[in-house]
Amino acid sequence: MLIPRHITPHLERIAAQFPVVTVLGPRQSGKTTLVRTVFPDYEYLNLELPSLRLEAQSDALGFFRAHPPPLILDEIQHVPELLSYVQVMVDEGRQKGQKGQKGHFILTGSHQPRLAAGISQSLAGRTGLLSLLPFSVAELADVGVELERDDYLHKGFMPGVHAEEIAPELFYRSYYQTYVERDVRQLINLTNQRAFETFVRLLAGRVGQLVNLHSLAGDVGVSSTTLASWLSVLEASFIVFRLPCFFNNFGKRMLKAPKIFFTDVGLAACLLGIETPAQVARDPLFGGLFENMVVAEALKARLNAGKEAELYFYRDQRGLEVDLLVRQARRLLPLEIKGGMTYDPSFAKNLHTFLKLTDTAESPTVIYAGEQRALTGGVAYRNFKETARIIDEFSVHTGSAV
Repeated sequence: MLIPRHITPHLERIAAQFPVVTVLGPRQSGKTTLVRTVFPDYEYLNLELPSLRLEAQSDALGFFRAHPPPLILDEIQHVPELLSYVQVMVDEGRQKGQKGQKGHFILTGSHQPRLAAGISQSLAGRTGLLSLLPFSVAELADVGVELERDDYLHKGFMPGVHAEEIAPELFYRSYYQTYVERDVRQLINLTNQRAFETFVRLLAGRVGQLVNLHSLAGDVGVSSTTLASWLSVLEASFIVFRLPCFFNNFGKRMLKAPKIFFTDVGLAACLLGIETPAQVARDPLFGGLFENMVVAEALKARLNAGKEAELYFYRDQRGLEVDLLVRQARRLLPLEIKGGMTYDPSFAKNLHTFLKLTDTAESPTVIYAGEQRALTGGVAYRNFKETARIIDEFSVHTGSAV
């Protein structure tokens, strides 16, 4: 089942502006399907194939003579030296005044560090960058897939689970093992796989919480410096992402540590040993998993619209916390995230307190698992399936106000 991606208009817009487009994202998030669908007439080359990779590495000039653009180069990080040749061809086209070469090269990659280094050296100013994450609730709804709260948390959002209908416990277990065996070993010299896997599972156990690497170092049995390096690898390969604390001075001392979330909540659930939807609500970390899903939905909405993430949380040393802040045009959208299904006016308590600290906030909203829409003292209550719509409404409103 082909599920249309909401990032498609942004991809088409970027391809009309730049000679090269680079699509980043986790493995199996749908990058290949996306670019082949949007650019069906381009020749497609997968550089994970050893024979093709050898051809490109041994004779790059001959490779491009045999495969002239327009061209899709999938998993370009395997042959980063090709980026220099792409640069030369783009610059030669510009010198010849070939304005029709927009979107001539479409690159995809899963290993951000290698691509980032190559892009900064060779393709700066020549490529548009996009990040494609797994399916969103809204994308699934477009094709009639609407699940209950606990089913979303169990299944996650990877295309393999939904488009290919692979059982989530099988998919994520295989996905994680393949990631450790292949990607991690390519990114770092991993000498203690057991410690690394312990670290990842501990992160899953702290989803939605502040992560103290010094504290985790004792549990894992390696230094905090090593854990910092491992965390960078997990971020670079789109397994986790950090949600930073908002630093604007509201007259309070702020906590500086970020929160850690998984790019796909289904993987976090798998790492916690959750095997059925029935286990989700009974799990002690249910609240963190639900928050993870909503924050990831907000991130997808921003990236799919071609915007910077600009997502934060707020917490001061007096204990006031707002789960999610979206910033655009110097305005803030404060969101409180609750996994409960029953409307409760106390859910808005922190939002009311936060609104007294700043005049830059608007449309405060409680995102929860209930269906009832309500307005309590200016705070809206909306279902988590509307997260992308809430983000988009804020973006349109603040954008039109600039």
